[in-house]
Amino acid sequence: MIGLHIEKKHYYKDMKQIIVIIFALIFFCGTASFAEGDIWDYFGDQNVYGQKAVSDEEFDKALESKQKKKRKNKNIPKGEEFHQSNETQFINETEEDLPILCVPAGLIISDSKILPPGHYQVIGEKKDGKPILKFYQAHYLMGEIPAIETKDDFAQPDVHFVKLLNNGDKQVKIIFGSLDFNAYRIINIAE
Repeated sequence: MIGLHIEKKHYYKDMKQIIVIIFALIFFCGTASFAEGDIWDYFGDQNVYGQKAVSDEEFDKALESKQKKKRKNKNIPKGEEFHQSNETQFINETEEDLPILCVPAGLIISDSKILPPGHYQVIGEKKDGKPILKFYQAHYLMGEIPAIETKDDFAQPDVHFVKLLNNGDKQVKIIFGSLDFNAYRIINIAE
């Protein structure tokens, strides 16, 4: 009886080891089979949305053909173009980014001109010793306004900045800063 009891202990111990080995083999062999191919191998020639798979060469060819085509925009905003002027060269040669101003509503910049809502790169320069702020979209001059030079940096953390501040219900204040000068201008909002 003692001999049978000892053999049962070894039998259960051996069975536990065999079961652990079998489960380990199943686990490791099962995960290794997923690592053999790419996830797209399981979808064949079409993905989940029913689209045909494209090779790298076909993708590169399509990308090159799209880059060669030039888009012609018939809705170009009206403004003074300055492709060949000194300002284009200045914009291309500046190392720092020009500040961008988001204009949420039309602004009256002269008696007959309204600066429409949009995003503008703002350049400050002096003409005849007086500061002027020029508003550009892409390479088009959309408008310019004379500004009032100040020593105030408007507590801005950056040297180059432009911001639109609320100045009542019918006006906004544009503040501008650069290495050359700081300036501001109060402008009426178009209704």
